[in-house]
Amino acid sequence: MGKNKLKKFAEMEQLSNVFQYPFAALRDNGFPLKGRWGSDYFKNDNPIVLELGCGKGEYTVGLAERIPGKNYIGIDIKGARMWTGAKQAAAAGLGNVAFLRTNIELIDHFFAPGEVSEIWITFPDPQMKKVRKRLTGTRFLDLYRHILVPGGIVHLKTDSPFLYTYTDALVKLNGLQVEVNTDDLYNSCHSNEILGIKTFYEQQWLERGLSIKYIKFHLNADTVLQEPDIEIEHDTYRSFSRGYIQKMMTPPEAETREEDI
Repeated sequence: MGKNKLKKFAEMEQLSNVFQYPFAALRDNGFPLKGRWGSDYFKNDNPIVLELGCGKGEYTVGLAERIPGKNYIGIDIKGARMWTGAKQAAAAGLGNVAFLRTNIELIDHFFAPGEVSEIWITFPDPQMKKVRKRLTGTRFLDLYRHILVPGGIVHLKTDSPFLYTYTDALVKLNGLQVEVNTDDLYNSCHSNEILGIKTFYEQQWLERGLSIKYIKFHLNADTVLQEPDIEIEHDTYRSFSRGYIQKMMTPPEAETREEDI
């Protein structure tokens, strides 16, 4: 492990807006803020919004800056990436931001039923071969509604035609209420300041000429969810390799990206 990454991990331990809770402690004692995020951490009763797979936290921080009347928690397992957003939020004095380092499969250990109002899923791996790992699949949607308020909102922002087609079919099959559904966000009437927040990966996709897809839907508490039985063409592109990105950047910038990609 590089010295830069070790330094980030050490700094993460000192940041008051970062929570890294060992699984053994979670299993034995539970998470002390479960059901108490508003009262004990944010010190208010504002709605709580999660960003799953938050990466460097661009969306978490961007939302917090633009909508101060809500509380935001970025969740990811990659600590070296999360460090960027956590440091930025701390430097800006954003009291409505926190970061939680954990696997998404464990989020119901950290939040009580009805504690979360919205979930953002920004540019996840489409998991074209493994439906159980898709963050908009029925397995994860069932997990989300354990912690969402009834009718809570799920946002998906993606570059992947595969994941967009799959999610579109799933919400239609299950009769979920959809507020926005577009396969070309920035050439639609739906683009706005919030949806215009761009992550590092989104910038990469846009520079390659790919359209951004967006679905905003409500997740019912009692629907028995079904998987769509359809054939979907796989995406024919992938992320740039680490070596390619390094080659395209100046040395100082490449060093940072190598740690975080």
